[in-house]
Amino acid sequence: MQTVAGLKFRAREGRGIMAGTLAVAGLDDFLFGRAPRPVACGRGIEIGSGAVYPEINFTLPPMDIAAGTWGEVRGHYQDMIAGVVRRAVELEVPGLVVEFETLPPMTENPGWGLEITRVLGDALREAHDRHGLNSALRLTPNDTREFVRPPLMRRGEYWDKMLEFFEGAGEAGADMIAIESTGGKEVCDEALMNADLRTVVFALGVLGARDMSFLWDAIVASCRRQNIVAAGDTACGFANTAMVLAEQRMIPRLFAAVVRVASVPRSLVAYSRGAVGPSKDCAYEGPYMKALAGVPISMEGRSAACAHLSPVGNIAQAVCDLWSNESVARVRLLSDYAPTVSLEQLAYDCRLMNVASAGGAGDAARLRDWLTESDASLDPQAWVLRPDVVLRISERIAAAATPYEQTVVAVRAALEELRAAHEAGRLRVPKREESWFDVLEMQAEELPATEEELRAELERESVAEKYVAAEYGLNG
Repeated sequence: MQTVAGLKFRAREGRGIMAGTLAVAGLDDFLFGRAPRPVACGRGIEIGSGAVYPEINFTLPPMDIAAGTWGEVRGHYQDMIAGVVRRAVELEVPGLVVEFETLPPMTENPGWGLEITRVLGDALREAHDRHGLNSALRLTPNDTREFVRPPLMRRGEYWDKMLEFFEGAGEAGADMIAIESTGGKEVCDEALMNADLRTVVFALGVLGARDMSFLWDAIVASCRRQNIVAAGDTACGFANTAMVLAEQRMIPRLFAAVVRVASVPRSLVAYSRGAVGPSKDCAYEGPYMKALAGVPISMEGRSAACAHLSPVGNIAQAVCDLWSNESVARVRLLSDYAPTVSLEQLAYDCRLMNVASAGGAGDAARLRDWLTESDASLDPQAWVLRPDVVLRISERIAAAATPYEQTVVAVRAALEELRAAHEAGRLRVPKREESWFDVLEMQAEELPATEEELRAELERESVAEKYVAAEYGLNG
């Protein structure tokens, strides 16, 4: 383990992400709690070095956020962190990660968001000093650039406020920065509803990847100035939107599974630009990040049912390094407030994984495989998260040169894996969706060789009206 020059965290160095080989050597090494490049940060937390830690995220009950309610807002966060810390100490968790995912007014007014960051950071430091609770605080500002349509991705007041927030994070007490970035979402939203794979590939593999390079250059530079961790991104607004739409039977589950894998090259860009992990919890593409970049990953599954339903409740846990609840509002339950309850549920899940790891790689692999097999055959969105499938698809992604080429490869590889599993009787695909194999495979085969060709095709339609080319470094 070497110290990254000038930083107060540690990240293990290794082979380049795009070297054509995987960071994870094989299935025997693809386990929860262990990543090729662990990250140490905060107060005694080392992520990916053997233990799985709970990552708790909480939010306000329904209420207005305004100057007149700010005292109440602050009070809610003070109460939530106090309850979470108290229960973590009582349960003797070996370490705790807290994520503060801002609400839009807190990013639009960076002083508000930084004040809550300070409240949470102070509470974690006090718990470490008084009780020895190891901890780290992840700050996840909103990507508010999408509030203008078509979005201004590289300029304007929303971008300026995000930069201000990034720059104040370390002093306010954040140990790492993550984000749910939205570059390309203005094009992707309608494409998802239409199951239009070609436009989704453009949104993710061209627009999204280009924006990720711009955004993560800025985040990494800011984190280096502050000596904090540039963690990771998530394709939540793309692949998780598809998952939710599929759960509501508005689009095919098969299509949502392909979108999940198509999001991998876009999310991977953060690590090629200098992010070191841990990945964001709602990035269900996380196992691919671990396989390709070797970074530790945060995942959510059944523990996130308080925020959204999904078909991947167990398999999402199979190779995690942090185990998260997504987010839960401060509402009163019979036992306690919901954030405290969520922390307890996460803590017990992590305790089980850590006991399995202590029994050796064989026990850890056995639990990983049980988590995998309980979900994998029931939904194509689960199948593409199988550790063996992740490694096979990742190997093909790693061999491609550019984010667009990787996205095309990812789509085709996912469809091949899904069809083979279905035809072998290992994967159940709803009868009404079986015809989508042919539809999606045709769309995938018709994808042009270069992003320039795809852009030219789409701009003969109405796609060009939805985004500003210069905001993605493209010529008008």
